[in-house]
Amino acid sequence: MTTDMSELADVLARRAKVAGGRAVETIPVILALADAAARLAAFVAQPSADGSHGAYVGAANSDGDAQRKLDLVAEEICQAAARASGVGPYLSEETEAALTLDPAGALAMAIDPLDGSSNIAVNGVIGTIFALLPAPPGSLATPALAFAQPGHAVIASGFFMYGPQTRLVVSLGAGVDIFALDPDTGRFVLFESAATVPAGGREFAINASNARHWAAPVRRYIDACLEGADGPRGVDFNMRWAGSMVADVYRLLGRGGVFLYPSDARSNYAQGRLRLVYEAFPMAFLIEQAGGRAIDGHDRILDLTPSRPHQRIPLILGEAEEVEVLRRLHADDLGAPSEGPASRRGAA
Repeated sequence: MTTDMSELADVLARRAKVAGGRAVETIPVILALADAAARLAAFVAQPSADGSHGAYVGAANSDGDAQRKLDLVAEEICQAAARASGVGPYLSEETEAALTLDPAGALAMAIDPLDGSSNIAVNGVIGTIFALLPAPPGSLATPALAFAQPGHAVIASGFFMYGPQTRLVVSLGAGVDIFALDPDTGRFVLFESAATVPAGGREFAINASNARHWAAPVRRYIDACLEGADGPRGVDFNMRWAGSMVADVYRLLGRGGVFLYPSDARSNYAQGRLRLVYEAFPMAFLIEQAGGRAIDGHDRILDLTPSRPHQRIPLILGEAEEVEVLRRLHADDLGAPSEGPASRRGAA
């Protein structure tokens, strides 16, 4: 099936005209990724009765996580798309170090080719997350330099979600648009224009199994939400956790609320678990373009500068008002000793 990029290309061109700067340069790369995502979606949809898509291959990625067959397929397809569209510096969750794909490339790509790998075996939602940045002087020879830029250097970002429908959420710095792939025609159809994070959402997404490890500000916030209408927030909340960030962030664009993947007391989680460059940066860019906020607990994500390509970071993003509640709780906690189980202090 040939992927029809005409509508996607037209919308991106209009957004690039509004965004200005180098946004127009990102269009060929995004179109190449969209074609790659369509092929990856078709591969994901193939029957895999023996579980081979989710089977481990005996290798580990840059962070030591065990790789599955689909991780490697996604990396191969996405890297080929980046190379064909003229990307210079390239950093993926599946590459140990940054690479240079096109020696003349003017843009750098940071990508998580397959978000939510743990969902493969249970037919859950998975996705692809990407950010495009300028390739600064010297980064073609030393590609890691491209990924030492602060988050506000991001020109465009987006993610593909492989679920009941294949969808693309993308921003070139002039709002957020959502497209759906029509599997019959191969066409990316505009599903929602100028998507926003609606206010007043009463949902939080967090892995509650880690509650005993959370820092006091996160416990206070979640405890207050769980107390519902009888607690300090005065309203009932629901908890959601999909196991893939693409699904949880997509829900923010439809229903509001907040997503938390905080640092915690476990030895491998003290600095957070998500990767700053190819997970937090692209999602923070999208959420801010949709009117929300993204912080590490204290600071704006897009103001941070990576110290290493695969740096991990705590991440809180969603409705601006809810993120501000969490920021204040973290600010109040500076210098305070960690509390014991589940404080009952209100979050509002």
